[in-house]
Formats: sequence, structure tokens, C-alpha cells
Amino acid sequence: MTTATHALRLAPDVLEDADRAPLTTDELAALIARDVPEGAYVNLGIGQPTRIADHLPPERGVVLHTENGMLGMGPAAVGDEIDPDLTNAGKVPVTELPGASYFHHADSFAMMRGGHLDVCVLGAFQVSFGGDLANWHTGAPGAIPAVGGAMDLAIGAKQVFVMMSLFAKDGAPKLVPACTYPLTGVGCVTRVYTDLAVIDLGPDGAVVRRTFGCTGAELVTRLGA
Repeated sequence: MTTATHALRLAPDVLEDADRAPLTTDELAALIARDVPEGAYVNLGIGQPTRIADHLPPERGVVLHTENGMLGMGPAAVGDEIDPDLTNAGKVPVTELPGASYFHHADSFAMMRGGHLDVCVLGAFQVSFGGDLANWHTGAPGAIPAVGGAMDLAIGAKQVFVMMSLFAKDGAPKLVPACTYPLTGVGCVTRVYTDLAVIDLGPDGAVVRRTFGCTGAELVTRLGA
């Protein structure tokens, strides 16, 4: 777990969209897709991040990588598109784009560890204001750890985005001054995208850039910061 704590503050030019509902998962996925640079090589983590693939038009030139050995992954497969041999790392059927290629699992991890990915988008149990990531284990008795490729992605990608709900089902914040769950990576997350806010993270702490369904002041109060 982390020992240092950091501050949370509002950006001077924070955009507040308090008169709408919090973002749905698809709205959040579309927002992240718009922020992915054109031509970037990107890995989408298991769970919610895989939805981003459905919002990336081919003309953007974004190349999706999946750690089970594929470059050029397309949106999720439906109906007759489904091929049981063509899935992402979360075993969800996907499509392939022109030029897609396949390779050994070890080669895929070498790409991740070698700094060849521009962006990865991961889910999380907790993220600290300073960018520490906890997404593989809650530490709860009987919980099943799920490391996967998260540690390799967290330290190998040039930018690490997290896509998550801002609060857990019990109302506890998932963005915290310091993580209490076992860490995946230290100081690795650059930006958090949630249903209520977009927040930049770094050595100087967390900066709220945009809110949805609440004001910045309300958000800070709810996070107890």
C-alpha cells in the first residue's frame, strides 16, 4: 500500500456539467475514445475498458493490442461475426481490422514491457491522488487475485488511463489519498475517467478537469478531500 498522500484540487478552468446525469458506461467509453491520440497503439484492459473499441472509428488509425496475442483488434463481434477462436484477453469475441496480425503470448508481453504501447486503459479497485494503482486484489479473505497483464501494462505503457466508477457499491471512494489495497503499480496512472469526473493525476496530486452530474465542490466534499 502507499505511504505518501497527495492533495485533490480543482483545475482553474474546470468544466462543470452539473445539470446532467452521471455518465453511462458507453458515454464514458466514447469520451475516452475521443481522447486517444490518432495512430496510437493502445491496450484495453478486461471489463469496462473493452467497450472503448466500439467507439474508435477506423479512420482514427488507432491500433488495438490485446495481450493474448493480437494487433489490429476491432469492435466486439456480434451475431454472425462471432468466431470462437477470435477473442480479446477477457475472452470476449471481437472482430479484426484489415492488417490485423497474431503472435505468441510471450511476444505480446514483450511489446507491453518494452514501452511500445502509447496508451493502456485499465479498470481499478482503487487509485491514489498521486497515481498509484490497485486493481488486482482487494486483500479480502477468500478473494481471488487477478493479476493478468496489469502490472506489465502499468509500467510499460507511456500513458495509463483508468476507467472506473468513482464510488464503490457501498459508497466508498475509489479515488483515495493513499491506496489501502495491494498495489499494481506506483505513480503510474496519468488520468482517471469516471462516471462523475475526469481527473488528472501526478506527483503533485489530483486535478479535477471535468465533472458530470455534480459540481467540483460537491465532488471534493464527497471524496472527503
